[in-house]
Order: sequence, then structure tokens, then C-alpha cells
Amino acid sequence: MQNNLSGKIEPIGLTVEDAAAVANVSSATIRNWIKTGYLRVVKKGVVDKISFDVFMRDVAGKEKLTSRANKLQKDEHNHIVLSDLVKNKLRSDDWRGISEKYEQSLSNSYRNREGVYYTPSKVVMDMLKGVEVDEKTIFLDPCCGSGNFILEAINIGVKPENVFGFDIDKNAVEITKKRVFDATGYASQNNIKNLDFLENAEQLSRKIKYDLIFTNPPWGKKIKKKERMKYGLQFGAGKSLDTTSLFYFAAMRLLKDGGKLGFLVQDALFNISTFQNVRGDILEYKILRLIDYGKVFKGLMTKAQAFMIEKEKASNNNISCENIKSNFLRQQNSFYKNPKQILNFWIDNEAASVIDYIYNLPHKTLKNNAKWALGIVTGNNSKFFNNTPKSGDIPIYKGSDITRNGLKNVSTYIPSDFSKYHQTAPLEMYKAPKKIIYKFISSKLLFYYDTEQKFILNSANILIPNIGISCKQLTDLLNSDFINWLFHSLFRTHKILRGDIELLPIHIDYFKKHKVFSEKTYLAFLGLAKQIDEGYRCVR
Repeated sequence: MQNNLSGKIEPIGLTVEDAAAVANVSSATIRNWIKTGYLRVVKKGVVDKISFDVFMRDVAGKEKLTSRANKLQKDEHNHIVLSDLVKNKLRSDDWRGISEKYEQSLSNSYRNREGVYYTPSKVVMDMLKGVEVDEKTIFLDPCCGSGNFILEAINIGVKPENVFGFDIDKNAVEITKKRVFDATGYASQNNIKNLDFLENAEQLSRKIKYDLIFTNPPWGKKIKKKERMKYGLQFGAGKSLDTTSLFYFAAMRLLKDGGKLGFLVQDALFNISTFQNVRGDILEYKILRLIDYGKVFKGLMTKAQAFMIEKEKASNNNISCENIKSNFLRQQNSFYKNPKQILNFWIDNEAASVIDYIYNLPHKTLKNNAKWALGIVTGNNSKFFNNTPKSGDIPIYKGSDITRNGLKNVSTYIPSDFSKYHQTAPLEMYKAPKKIIYKFISSKLLFYYDTEQKFILNSANILIPNIGISCKQLTDLLNSDFINWLFHSLFRTHKILRGDIELLPIHIDYFKKHKVFSEKTYLAFLGLAKQIDEGYRCVR
């Protein structure tokens, strides 16, 4: 991935394994497609995203490739024969097994297009644990899949006639209805329906309100921009137009005052700009739990996290913050002043108080106080990369060449004719007499002060500050242990995004007293002390 000049994220390549997963073929097949010239490579083991998209659109399914690859072109799926299931009365355990097999049988292309990742039973049980119900409680899962949340709602005491579910997958809906009938004897024909929740939410909200809405909404489902805009305006989603966001705002319209909502979502919802409007809305209500379940979906690197809220006005209540290693309570007020309203529930109250304290000290930020540029996007690294320089070549540095100890020795050269490349920044940015370059894909901030007009690839970016301190001073500050701790505590990301760097506090007054940066004098200036656990505390 790479951020463009506006700070948005754009994919530039897929690993061979990821390309195989999307195309529903083996890694060996992807490598064969590379050898036959169908796909270009960005670097070893990484397929060029543009060539992959063109191939899947124009070649896969139209030329004779492999039967598995051609499956990608099917818009519908029929992984089980429903008529055989409906005719036979099966035990509850049989239906659970069929449900799991059906989930596993969904093609990767279908999952990717529809954003479908069915929720593991252990996660469903945990999300609903401790939820109080009575004989009048009405429950909804607006994208119920094969019914895991539906069945667990019944298990905790919700009457089957008060349990509702919707899904666009008619096969999954049929399985859910059969599971409910087998478990309870109740035929939920009018409660469990095959329909598009987003398209019908406005009409549904005028018919019934629900006490509980728990679900795992589609993650990044592919829908047309026109439809996203329509739903965003309809539900008041602001700029948060991902399908997860739209499902949230639509669901809140159907939730009773005082009702409870639980969503299992991708970890990006808690800290990425795209979801800021969602986070702002969540903070308007009483947050009950924030949970990190880790990587629970096979083949998906994204973490699954959850939030549970009660639809009543927010107060400074204690929120249960939970992850695999620890559980602790954190006051809801501690989130309000975070940049971009980030819900950084991975840090405790003490760490949150340090962040609040730091941002209350006089400071500037790099927003509107710096020039930014991308590294060179060649469009075909295997074509242009040389290990030894040829005539007219220039040395070029990659993000992996940037370390805390400086730059590695140059190992790659490319032709100096920039017209050959897919994307470049203005030449003057690369040739600036003083600039900062930094690694883009990284769990740590790694910045390098360049005075030798070095050229970089798009795995690194350029920053030229105009904030009242030198490039060298800013480089040392951004590489510091404290700023790294602050960055991780706020954003916890493996992508060093311009929009996040622009939010970091730059304490200019420190450099009025100290021309050369040091961690010791900087912490003393801030009034902080480093703790044994690598955290910080205020000493003023």
C-alpha cells in the first residue's frame, strides 16, 4: 500500500499469496501467470496491482486458464443443494456442521466482493455474554449469515418469535431458518428474511424498533459510489461511507432508546480517518465494552475488534477495554480529546492522561507546515531495477534502506529518464538541498535527514518542514523513543501515514533552549519520566 499526495491509501501491489487468495487459485498458478507474461511484478514475491486488476477483468474467465480461476467470474454461488437440506430433518449438531461447511465453502472472490467473514461461535458468545434479556426483548442481526448471532440470542433467553435477521444470501437465510426451527420448533418465516438491509433500513425503521442489535457487518463490501453516497445522506453517515459505517448508522435508526448494539468490525474503524464520523457518533452514546479479538478469520491479516454501546447519552462511565493479554477499565472522557476521535482502547488511563497532558502543552503540528512528496512509482520494478549501475542510471533507496542508524548502502539503480515511470514527484523535491525521507510500511517511525539529494522509491516518502526548526532537529525528534511511543499509542498502525504524522505535537519551545535534541533533556522539558514498562508518567 502507499499513500498518495492527498493522504489517501492506494494499493500498488499484492503478494503472490494474496493474489492467489483473491483469484481463488494456488500460488503456483499465480507464478505461472507471471512467467507467461500475464502479470507484472513490483518486486520479488509482489504482483503489480494494476496488471492484476486488468488480468482479472479482461483475461480470467475469457481465456482457458484453470477451472479454479474461472470460478472467480461467477456472480452467484450455490455451494450446497438446499432442496436436499430442506427435505431432511436434521439434528441441531448436523445443522451447525452444515452451517460451518457452508461458510467455509464460500469462494474468496465472493467474500472479497461482499465483505463476508462469518463470526466464530466463541466470539459471538463473548459479545453477548452478560447481556440481560426478558420475555419482551426483541433482537436483530441485520446481516445474519448462517445464524450464529441468531442462535446465541436464543441461547441467552430471547424468545425465537422475537428474534429477527436479514441477509442478501438466500442460502444462508435458509440455513438460519432451519437452525432456528430445529433448535426451538419455531418457524421463523416472517422473522428471518432474504433482503438488502441498507436498501430497506429506512422502511424497517418505521415498523419496529429493537432492544438488541448485534452483528458482524460486511467489511468493505464493494458497492457503487452513487449508492454509498445515497445511503450516507439517508442515514447521516457524513464522510464515513464504508459499508461497515453505513450498517452502523442504519442500525442505530432501528435501535430503541436504551437499547444495546454490538458490532464486530475491522480494527481500522478505531483509528483510521475514513471512520472518524462513526467514532464521533459512538462517543455520543454510553460505551460499554471495547474488545480486541485478534486475527480470528483464517487467511485475513486484519484484526477483528468489537464495540458495544447503549443508546443513551454518554457519561464519564468506565469502559471495559479487553484484549488477549489484559482487561482494564478506562473512563469514556479520556477518548474525547484524541486526534481524529481515535478510540485507542489498547492503552490504559495513565497513558491516556499523558497524551492529554502532552497535547495541552504549547505546540505546533506539521499540518499546513510542510511539503510532502511520494517516492518514485516505476510501474515495473523488475524491468527498471539494476543491481549494478548502467550508463545513465541513478542510485535509488527503498524504505527498507532507512534504519535508526542511518541509510544502508545503495543496492539498486534505475534509469534517470523519469518519463518512463508510472508516477513521480516534482524533481525539485528529490533534489532539495535539505529534506527528510521516511519509511512508509513500518511499525516504528524511521526518518532520515538527507543533504545529498537522494532519490527514493515509493516505499519511502519525502517531508520538507517549514515549522520553525531545522530538518535535522525534526528528524531527531520524530525518531525519538517518546514520539514513537506516542505514535503507537494513538495510531497503532504499520503504515506511517502523512495524515497521522501531521497530528503529532511538535514542541517548538524545546528547541529554543536546546539546539541539539536529546531524549533526556526533551523528557525533562516535557515533565515526563520513562517507566520500566516502556510507558511514561507525568512528574510535574
